[in-house]
Amino acid sequence: MMKVEEALHMVGGAGDTSYASNSRLQEKAIRKTKDIVEKALKNINGEVVSKSLVVADLGCSSGPNAFLVISQIISAVMEAGFQKAKEIMFLLNDLPGNDFNTIFRSLSLYEKKVKEENGDQVLPYFVAGVPGSFYGRLFPSNSLHFAHSSYSLMWLSQVPVGIDQSGGVNINKGNIYISRTSPPIVSRLYLEQFKRDFSSFLKLRSQELVNGGQMVLSFLGRKSSDPSKAEVCRLWGLVADALNSMVQEGLMEEEKVNTFNMPFYAASKEEVQQVIQSEGSFYIEQMQILESNWDPFDDSDDDQIFDNVKSGHNVAKCIRAVLEPLLVGHFGKQPIVDQVFARYAHNVAMHLLKEKTKHIVFILALKTKDLNL
Repeated sequence: MMKVEEALHMVGGAGDTSYASNSRLQEKAIRKTKDIVEKALKNINGEVVSKSLVVADLGCSSGPNAFLVISQIISAVMEAGFQKAKEIMFLLNDLPGNDFNTIFRSLSLYEKKVKEENGDQVLPYFVAGVPGSFYGRLFPSNSLHFAHSSYSLMWLSQVPVGIDQSGGVNINKGNIYISRTSPPIVSRLYLEQFKRDFSSFLKLRSQELVNGGQMVLSFLGRKSSDPSKAEVCRLWGLVADALNSMVQEGLMEEEKVNTFNMPFYAASKEEVQQVIQSEGSFYIEQMQILESNWDPFDDSDDDQIFDNVKSGHNVAKCIRAVLEPLLVGHFGKQPIVDQVFARYAHNVAMHLLKEKTKHIVFILALKTKDLNL
């Protein structure tokens, strides 16, 4: 069985299929959180921060978005006029397979950019990498003031137990995620895994954050109460269609496809709120729901697609930057992966002719509860 923590990382480097070159969806979400991040930092200014402001970016990945977060926080800190903080410590976290080397090689270039944007009065700041799963402990107790995570928490710590079976009956045959043909138990198993993982994430961060510390989180979710009707189900369903077409043509083993399932869950607003309330460590200060076009280069608000083939290609590149390591870990290397995404681009293009589907993005600002109350 594939170990999720070993295979779940974005495509590294700066090539055409890398996450660094195909992370505009996350970039748009980060820019949408700017005002929320500024408000959260103003709330902790002078309240919980001493000499150093310590910030963790959880699931930072390896592209320019890690530096976008750093830049936004530096600007927000300067705007808030922190009275006590004289320096900032940024702790960039992701799984061990993440391309941390690209981050650190790019650091000097972004230091120049930060100075250009903020002048010579920038607070001294330091950057360190912290490899490890955010479903485990990462930092000492009461060591963080602010935690940020973007486009990460929809990824589970594992494929739900009972779905990814090494033998016996394949209960989600022909699918790689929840679909309308999945038996009801599949949705239940995914929800149970999400509840365990998200609850664990909250509990661990509450131990690492100081009293009064805050988090801003953004991740994919869904509008419908029925998980099989989630917008993202169609996205993964089109990947499954590509895989199944290759099975039909004898290019891939059917058993291989039947045993591949996504370690991913798009929760509903109510499910997210219920876990936060049940876990009990945080207040929800703010929650927003955004919609983002599948095509990362389509910034329009209407339902029109001007070039479905080009959009299909854009979506395929974006998803490949995320999904390729998982596919390679399960199916093997090229040319299989090349064929999968060529077919996927076509499937997306055909889908967009009928319907312009959008991602649902949740943005949450959470504050730790005062443990002394």
